Amino acid sequence: MRGPRKPLDSADHVGAEQTLRKTLSWPHLVALGVGAIVGTGIYTLTGVGADRAGPAVILAFAIAGAVCACAALAYAELATMIPTSGSAYTYTYTVLGETIGWVVGWSLILEYSVACSAVAVGWSAYLVGWLQSAGIVLPPELLVGPHAGGIVNLPAVLVALAIAGMLMAGTRESATFNIILVFIKLAALAVFVALTLPTFNADNLSPFMPYGFGSTVQGGETRGVMAAAAIVFFAFYGFDAVATSAEEAKNPGRDLKIGIIGSMLTATSIYMLVAVGAVGAVSYTLLAGSAEPLAFVLRSLDHPFAATAVAMAAIIALPSVILVMMYGQSRIFFVMARDGLLPRWASKVSPRTGSPVLITGVTGLFVAAFAGFFTIGDLAELANAGTLLAFIAVGACLMILRRTRPDLPRVFRCPQPYVVGTLAILGCAYLMLSLPELTLMRFVIWNLIGLAVYLLYGRARSILTRDMLAEERS
Repeated sequence: MRGPRKPLDSADHVGAEQTLRKTLSWPHLVALGVGAIVGTGIYTLTGVGADRAGPAVILAFAIAGAVCACAALAYAELATMIPTSGSAYTYTYTVLGETIGWVVGWSLILEYSVACSAVAVGWSAYLVGWLQSAGIVLPPELLVGPHAGGIVNLPAVLVALAIAGMLMAGTRESATFNIILVFIKLAALAVFVALTLPTFNADNLSPFMPYGFGSTVQGGETRGVMAAAAIVFFAFYGFDAVATSAEEAKNPGRDLKIGIIGSMLTATSIYMLVAVGAVGAVSYTLLAGSAEPLAFVLRSLDHPFAATAVAMAAIIALPSVILVMMYGQSRIFFVMARDGLLPRWASKVSPRTGSPVLITGVTGLFVAAFAGFFTIGDLAELANAGTLLAFIAVGACLMILRRTRPDLPRVFRCPQPYVVGTLAILGCAYLMLSLPELTLMRFVIWNLIGLAVYLLYGRARSILTRDMLAEERS
């Protein structure tokens, strides 16, 4: 059953206590997008991608970026048409109905929460590496989870809780602070590119595709260019978090398209330069074994000061990714609660900050728990599954609305919408199938739990269903 569909102007019919304050302009949104995109993916997953694809990790970045570009164009059109919080959940609910919208929303909760946790784990790796280079050794049991013989990754837990506290202080304050963190992060990557490109060695690119193109199990590990693309895809998404801020944008028609497309173009350009610099400077076999690959490359090139500076920039700036992802997750949860599909207390907005403080705190605890006990690879793959499903839904919504509602005003019109939408769907589906079987199994289990929650709780309490039944009775 598809379920009822949400009206396009649903945000206009909510009470003041459930309305988000408009505090963000386009510089905030571009910084939110870049802050989410440029982070753990390029700082830490470069090594993971090299392990799966060899030098062809460069190609993996290009493939993942192309798929995300198609999704970004679809998001830009839908976000300016439906300037309501909730991102892909809201679009799907509006176009495809409540049941499918729930599945996408539940997947987005997984995406953002697990992505935050993955970034926290990556941040912890850089912090530990930097402390060790400074001669400071911490108890190993508190630096990794049970998977590596430890008790808990305490630094990852602490940074997740700290970011949650910052978001609870207010959206505009957090977004302004994020701009500073983004500047630090981009400056560090510019230094990395400037030092590595002059040392480019073509021999490091041979063999270019040691594990082949397709995703296959080799030596007990899933390898190949598409296997790498399926995980470095994690490095690209984040622009969708901009769409979750639609209700808080001062001029959504203008600001959202600038935020989504501007952040995607900026991040993609940076990624290609960094990937070429890293793989061209050292052998992929060495790069694959490092939890902090960019700092490792600089140390290998005898730039210890720059390596320390890049690691420090990661420590300072990676929390910006956690901030944006946690922001996005709390807004998804907020809108689903406002629609009645989750407990209504989660949709309460603080009169002082204009943001959902309570659900942000709950999100922080959830993220910290994942960060404390799982590996970055497991987390990134699981987050990717949720994101890929959301992108598939957005591509479908773009094409369906073009066919069913061609009359609607579109501030931004996606070029060749049927081509872009089809490429987004097919590309995301192929990347999803390239994920390890265990990841897909976990994702299916997560959504089965979600459907049970919807059938036992959400469907009966849906505000839209309640209103429709009331109209029928009258």
